[in-house]
Amino acid sequence: MNPYQFLRHTPGSNCGQCGYPACLAFAAAVTKAGVRADLCPHLQREGLPPELLGGADNAAPDALDRSSEERELALAAHLRGKMQGLNFLSLAPRLGADCSAEEPDMLRFTFLGRPVRLGTAGVFINGEPPDDPRDQILLYNYAASGGGRQPEGTWIGMESLPNSISKVRTLAVYCEERLAERFSGRAGRLTELCAALCATPAEQSVDVAFLVPALPRVPLLLLFWEAEPEDSFAAKVKILFDHHVLDFLDLESLVFAAERMADRLLELD
Repeated sequence: MNPYQFLRHTPGSNCGQCGYPACLAFAAAVTKAGVRADLCPHLQREGLPPELLGGADNAAPDALDRSSEERELALAAHLRGKMQGLNFLSLAPRLGADCSAEEPDMLRFTFLGRPVRLGTAGVFINGEPPDDPRDQILLYNYAASGGGRQPEGTWIGMESLPNSISKVRTLAVYCEERLAERFSGRAGRLTELCAALCATPAEQSVDVAFLVPALPRVPLLLLFWEAEPEDSFAAKVKILFDHHVLDFLDLESLVFAAERMADRLLELD
């Protein structure tokens, strides 16, 4: 059974209760890596092979790695297909993007300071297709959101977003802790690098505070506290989000946007 055949047995609602961001991603994990099908609480079991219902809890690591990549590529292809039905000319202002009548099938905007062109032909960052399919997924999800409420500057942590318990630690490991460790004792350097991401200083009672425009309608508020060895206080980073951020990105893509911000800062350092 291939992922698309299995997909017919899922609700197709992308509710995330199975632990995957989309039903297609879950279908790929089940059919390619032996993930248990019964992780989906809404699964239609009739007609499913028994071996899928039994599932393998512990697939080999290399199989899981391959499945992860295949799952991401499948999801990116699925999201690219959804671009076919969008009216980019009307969508562009809701996303803070540009679109011209001369090129109506292409959106133009920035992603962490780099130019993006996104359309039915694909996604291009700095004129090149991204190597990591997760970048495609993030950017397609942004376009597929259809836009939402403008950011208002009401800042909340990941823990305040719904159904985010499992993402709080992921954000800490892949973004906040990496930045705190790298820039401990180097607050001035972090300030310099934020400018390269077109960030603007924010008025916050911390050592470094910048508003980083990950995407035109997805600002990230980066807060940095310098280490204080005499008080046994390690350097700390906290990322905050506008309270309307889920109008534009799902939790998985939001965490990845913060991870990409950390990647960019470390690359520039």
